[in-house]
Amino acid sequence: MEIQHFSHHHPLVFIQDHSVASKAALCLGCDKPVEGWSYGCNQCEFYLHKGCAELELAPEIQHPFHPKHPLTLLTNSNRFPLRCDLCGKRFGGICYRCFDSNFDLQINCALLQASIAANFPKSLHPHPLHFIQNPNKEVEPDCHGCQKPISGPFYHCSDCTYPTLFNLQKECAALPLEINHPCDRKHPLTLLPQPPTHPQKCSCYLCRMQWKGFVYSCSLCNFDLSLDDFLFSPPTITVASHEHPWMLVSRKMSFVRDFCGTGGDHSPYHFHTCVLFVHKNCISLPRHIMITRHRHTISLSYSLRQIQVEDWVCKICYEQVDINYGYYRCPASRCRYIAHVRCATDKEIWDGKIMPEGYYERSEEGVDEPWNLITDVVEQIRIGELMVASEIKHSYHDHNLRLTFSGKTKDDDSQCDGCTRPISTPFYSCEQCKFFLHKDCAELPKEMPHPFHKHLLTLSNLHEYDYSWCSACHRLYQGFWYRCYKRDCVFQFDIQCMLLSDTLKHPSHEHSLVLVHNSEGTSCSACFKKLFSWDVAYRCMKRCDFSLDVGCATLPLTAWYKYDRHPLTLTFSDDSEPSQHYCDLCEKEREPNRWFYYCADCDNSLHLNCAVGDLPYVKLGSKMNNYSHKHPFTVVKTIWNCPPCKVCGEVCNGQALECKESECNFTVHWDCRRDLR
Repeated sequence: MEIQHFSHHHPLVFIQDHSVASKAALCLGCDKPVEGWSYGCNQCEFYLHKGCAELELAPEIQHPFHPKHPLTLLTNSNRFPLRCDLCGKRFGGICYRCFDSNFDLQINCALLQASIAANFPKSLHPHPLHFIQNPNKEVEPDCHGCQKPISGPFYHCSDCTYPTLFNLQKECAALPLEINHPCDRKHPLTLLPQPPTHPQKCSCYLCRMQWKGFVYSCSLCNFDLSLDDFLFSPPTITVASHEHPWMLVSRKMSFVRDFCGTGGDHSPYHFHTCVLFVHKNCISLPRHIMITRHRHTISLSYSLRQIQVEDWVCKICYEQVDINYGYYRCPASRCRYIAHVRCATDKEIWDGKIMPEGYYERSEEGVDEPWNLITDVVEQIRIGELMVASEIKHSYHDHNLRLTFSGKTKDDDSQCDGCTRPISTPFYSCEQCKFFLHKDCAELPKEMPHPFHKHLLTLSNLHEYDYSWCSACHRLYQGFWYRCYKRDCVFQFDIQCMLLSDTLKHPSHEHSLVLVHNSEGTSCSACFKKLFSWDVAYRCMKRCDFSLDVGCATLPLTAWYKYDRHPLTLTFSDDSEPSQHYCDLCEKEREPNRWFYYCADCDNSLHLNCAVGDLPYVKLGSKMNNYSHKHPFTVVKTIWNCPPCKVCGEVCNGQALECKESECNFTVHWDCRRDLR
């Protein structure tokens, strides 16, 4: 049985049991794992739950969560990560979008029914709220009050959009506006919608834990109590990892906690026999965990005094580890990996999975195990003492590939079908199909961990709309890519970003850089773009005020210019006269504090984008479909006799899109394609 679904250009075949018929995948409708009955196109790795495929979705709707404009049904099948403006989660499936406001609702949220909430306290939120009595079980936004996932009826504010979403579960909306609490017996505590403003470098409990939800506060005593402490702090806690019960100390106190090594000015849990004080959340810290920052399991420990370690620096944040308190370290022999508790268990670094005892003995399995390879060796040759595969069968190509050591000239436009970079030796090729793979790309593992993401990533070569968007550098790309198939996760990145690690030595800065997952409030020191909480970036290990986003970190150190016989070098500052701050390609002004490409011999300067192009990771000659035009575009690189752009009229110098149909016959910049009429 087949159906023709509006979201895909091929017929979709009915699959009775997806787990048997196809490999693990996500539904492109709801972005959840596909199990049981489904429809799919195995050629494109496109799958829909049977229920999602049979939804009767109107092409345009008026929705109470966004009454200003109509919402249009959008097929986000290329999995460019969007963020739902109701639940705040990132997704890559079908959605409703307002193009005027960039407002998005994933399907499960768009199907919710709501009514206007009456008599909600203005002190907790100033806008009118919608009450959702029967939420879809697949919709679990975080509650603004208690900061936990919502699983029942909740309130939603349609005036607040990401990143200032406001969703409040029914229980938190019913909290008393004033309470008496044993931690402050002198005065009642007042419920506030967010913590009071504290100094920027405040070291209090709420600032250290970065609490953003409701608080009970006493301004006279300068005391604040999070809902997590108010609602979820029983007088005693018993866990299997410790032989004694933990007792809540019913008074606020300043004390460094033994498990995590961080301080606190709230009521800790304590057992007097062990003389230990801990945060409530630290009581249940897992004994063994696995993170993608390290190849082995790491284990919770309490003292480094018996261990000979060259330094006690956390390998995640690169700050000092206090040896008197808890930390995670690698138990493998000769491995010196150490991390703070708060770093190792950060939700962007650890996926929440607890490893069983003894798992570290099996954790040294490498990504190069036979089950994890996508090539079969057909023929080998000996080079010195090494045996090298001279002919292989690759999973992503129909014919055998032969190893080539001959060089390519810079005028040869052949590109690797894996990373899309210009071909360099050694590489595998199929001359019959003009298919090329760098040797390193041919040997990529099927699955691999990467420090950019907390889940295991899977290699793919299929793009629903001929290309995808990288979650790390935010560039469009073709070729091979790694993606996450976990539920509610749409992380994907290209091969160039895959080559990066958790530390970086870049010629633009004197110190080494370290990977950070939350750079909100900072800007890239190269392009000055604002960084958001979901961006991965690099910052100075020595705490200089220097950061690099991944897009700038992956810029090539050299580039070519058609009027220069030398390579242009990536340059990080410009001390020349202001009259010289111009790009020799587009002839527009350059900002003196921005990076640029420069040839000192010929005195040629180019903007970054003029040198690298709009589509550096796209294969020349490839076809690209776009909703703005009825014909597929061909990716071209114009060097001489450059045509004008059909939209803006400026010269298309470098990479551009071309339509050669007789009725069209035009060229357009990538950024101008949306304005085609």
